[in-house]
Amino acid sequence: MRRRLLIQVLALAALPLFAAPVFSAGEGGGGGGGNETVTKCKKGYVYDKKLKKCAAPKQGMLDDDNIYEAGRALAMAGRYDEAIAVLSLAADKKDPRILNYLGYSHRHSGRVTVGLGYYEEALRIDPNYTLVREYLGEAHLQIGDLAGAQEQLREIEKRTGKGSREYGMLSEQIDHFTRS
Repeated sequence: MRRRLLIQVLALAALPLFAAPVFSAGEGGGGGGGNETVTKCKKGYVYDKKLKKCAAPKQGMLDDDNIYEAGRALAMAGRYDEAIAVLSLAADKKDPRILNYLGYSHRHSGRVTVGLGYYEEALRIDPNYTLVREYLGEAHLQIGDLAGAQEQLREIEKRTGKGSREYGMLSEQIDHFTRS
């Protein structure tokens, strides 16, 4: 049941990535392939280049860049559990982008401690990933740790200065936290 749900989530998330038509050569005589046909996969299926046909999506079928894009889009849409399911299919379990949005999705699902772990792992791999630092600072604020959030703000400032988007966003969150 869980695997079936995961396949459905991935199929829906990945569908826009594979909506392009697939062309196959027609069998006509003559020169130039004028008998081309267009094949479109039905809903919930994607074109598998290896099988050369439409198939239900499965782990390993999509590359990590597509998994990241689909997972990020789901997370930004507030569909956190679906984002986690998709991002968990990534082959590279140490991709800081994947870890960041796993952290983001867990944190926004109320599992702040789990999210903190993903953020910390992403920063062990890439300490200069300031988006992770922004989200980590927000997570610290969620658990009432102002000092932890301020530390991340200082780290962002060291790396990108006060003019970066990440600095501005976390600074605003800290200001809001201290006013309330």
